[in-house]
Amino acid sequence: MSAQDEPGDAIGQRGAGTPARRDGGELIRERRVAPSILSADFARLGSQVDEVLAVGARVIHVDVMDGHFVPPITFGALIVGALADRVHEAGAILDAHLMIERPERQVGEIARAGADNITIHFEATPHLHHTLATIRELGCTSGAALCPGTPADSLAEVAGETLDLALCMTVNPGWGAQKFIPASLDKLARMRHALPDQIALEVDGGIHEDTAGPCAQAGANLFVTGSGVFASEDPAAAYLAIVAAAGAA
Repeated sequence: MSAQDEPGDAIGQRGAGTPARRDGGELIRERRVAPSILSADFARLGSQVDEVLAVGARVIHVDVMDGHFVPPITFGALIVGALADRVHEAGAILDAHLMIERPERQVGEIARAGADNITIHFEATPHLHHTLATIRELGCTSGAALCPGTPADSLAEVAGETLDLALCMTVNPGWGAQKFIPASLDKLARMRHALPDQIALEVDGGIHEDTAGPCAQAGANLFVTGSGVFASEDPAAAYLAIVAAAGAA
């Protein structure tokens, strides 16, 4: 192992600029719909986020992609920081989903930008346990995501110690507006059964009015939806329709 690959060197220590931990732990355990800005109109990103905050959204999902772990490149800490005050002033949290290789190199920057929950991929780092622990030390709740082909029980070794949220991808990560993978419902149920009760279970991919309810029945409590909200002519109304379908707050 080279010096570059040492986990202690790769993961930055908490800095003076790191935000104090907010009340994200309670919000992620509630039944909530989390609009994803990946599908928003970036020419009016702030106003679109305001629309869903105004009708009750309290978890805003930010998809960070690096062009390596997944082919697209989206955005990073700059967008997290640009939204942080707006989201926090509404009593909401920023849920950062890092679809990037070696996320241990970036979690410090994302936390300092204002993220409240940081989710990394099981498949993206050999240092999952260490990185989840570091996310908590940075003042955030910690999440781990599983791609569709990753076994449902893969988080067993971290679930009892360093994990606050498990994310089940119900599409292959990297692009918005994909169709929900039907077999994901069984996987969701198996994940919920295997995880301790206090760990939130989030679902991401193809979530809309028709899929939110079945996912809730399978055990999910957080529902990420991008195009289901922001591709609509009325994002606020679309958000409320998915909230109703999921039986969410």
